[in-house]
Amino acid sequence: MSPSSNAVSLKEQCMKRPDFAKCGGLVPAIAQEACTGEVLMMAYMNEEAYDKTLETGEVHYFSRSRQKLWHKGGTSGHVQKVKSVRLDCDADTILVLVEQIGGAACHEGYKSCFYTEITSDGERTCSPKVFDPKEVYK
Repeated sequence: MSPSSNAVSLKEQCMKRPDFAKCGGLVPAIAQEACTGEVLMMAYMNEEAYDKTLETGEVHYFSRSRQKLWHKGGTSGHVQKVKSVRLDCDADTILVLVEQIGGAACHEGYKSCFYTEITSDGERTCSPKVFDPKEVYK
């Protein structure tokens, strides 16, 4: 999806945009693995992150803890390549279908940020650990 010199970017093609004003400047963004449908993570996008995602073909979010734009995988190399961007009916939630490079979306090293399953027997890890964060984020 990365733009070539002759290609028109997704940003230039899109008329409908998320309603950032309704949500105070940030909208929830769900990353889902395109090939399996597994939900990998949920974060937030502001207009800059949304536009950068459409322009580059790699997902960008807004980090609430750092208060700045965050290129997913910029440090770890586990980037998310955009396959499709969808808006919900109210234009206040973004769904990004992605190809997860490196196998892990979670900064804890798991394939999915939703790696803890709560059951009647307690909790269990339900997503594989792909890397050791101590080795990746030195």
